This record gives sequence, C-alpha cells and structure tokens, in this order.
Amino acid sequence: MKLEKHIASSRGYANHGWLQATHSFSFANWFNPNRLHFGALRVLNDDLIAPSMGFSTHPHQNMEIITIPLKGVLKHKDNMADEWLYVKPNEVQVMSAGTGVYHSEVNGSANEHLSLFQIWIIPDKEDVTPRYDQMAFNPEERKNKQQIIVSSIDDDKKGLKIHQDALISRIDLEEGKEFTYHIKSENHGVYLLNISGDVTVDKEKLTTRDALGISQTQEFKIKANEYSELLMIEVPMIGI
Repeated sequence: MKLEKHIASSRGYANHGWLQATHSFSFANWFNPNRLHFGALRVLNDDLIAPSMGFSTHPHQNMEIITIPLKGVLKHKDNMADEWLYVKPNEVQVMSAGTGVYHSEVNGSANEHLSLFQIWIIPDKEDVTPRYDQMAFNPEERKNKQQIIVSSIDDDKKGLKIHQDALISRIDLEEGKEFTYHIKSENHGVYLLNISGDVTVDKEKLTTRDALGISQTQEFKIKANEYSELLMIEVPMIGI
C-alpha cells in the first residue's frame, strides 16, 4: 500500500477578498511540483465565496467538473441552457466540458457565504459533446455506508455520470464505526478527504480537511475516532 498524506495546512491558499480558495493540487498562482495531481484527479479546490460574488463567464474544455456545495447556494449558468440553475447542499453538479463550454458560477445568496468543493477529473475521452447534470442525495443514505454520487458514464452504478472510470462517494461515520473501502483494481487509487472529524486510516490520523492518497492496494479500512464526514475520490492512476 502506498500512502501520500496531505495535511490541511499544506494546501495552497489565496485570499482574493470575495474568494478564499484552498487548493489540494497546483492551481492558478499556487504551484507545487509535488502536488500536480493524483492520478486522473487534477483539481480539488475548497472555496469560500462571499455573498452575491462569484466567477464571471469563463471557458472550459476537455475536463470533467464536479461541484459539491457544503453550505449556501450555488447559482450556475452556461451556454448549453442559458438559464440560472441553483445547486444546494446535498446536491451535486457535474459538467463535461468536452469540445468547450462557457459558464458562470456565483453565490446565489445576498447574505450567506457559499462553501463548496470543486473537483476536476481528466476525462478518458476528449472532445465529447458538452453536457450538464445535477442530482440531490439523501444524507441519511450515507450514514455509516458508502453513498456513490458520481460514477463512469460507461457503468451501471448509481449517481451522476462522467467520462472517466472514476467513482466519487461520501460516507458519514459515527464515532467508533469502521468502514472497509474496496478499490476497483490496483491501477486505481483513492484520494480520501476528511471533510470534518477525526479518523484513522492504516495508522494515519486525519483531522478536518486532512487528506490521504491511497494506491497500490485492493482495500483500506477507515475508523472514526469521532463523528466524521468523508469524501472519497477513486480514479485511475494515470500520469499527466
């Protein structure tokens, strides 16, 4: 088993006033040659956006983009539908940029900050037709068990779909509970982010926003030392 631990304070950070952005991997003006990607996982940003502020219209191409609001409301518009759509906590948004898409992302509240994760995954097919989807997920269905929120467009697993042999899931573990994660193959790895709480994975302790890249194994066990919420991103361990 290969383990790559990233403590929360080792992430890149930028304070733009309206945006406080924390980067697990090299992004924008933050560059770390040892933190370029984890397999097909290219970006994991932890953003806090001020009320009514956000990203104006900008392009993406050949990337699978997944957005997970944690608090507040995300307001999204793109050139595929040209209408404002709202994404709330316990909902997830996916966008296959493919041949190219333009979109805007803003905080849909005038009073509350928006907290979200944005994930970019390198696709296994380029120049696909752009597509958008979003879905709500019942938090009761991830209590002490894995809840799949994103999977490959080529398989029959639940959740939203992307063009990559990847699996994104969440689990909320009560104190003292254990969970064994089974990885698809030794060509895959899992980037485990502790959203909040305190867990132990193979003797490695993770507190809030700590992460662990796990590869070269078929399974690993998570034990919750206190109530913990976890995000698990399984991807092929490709190079860039």
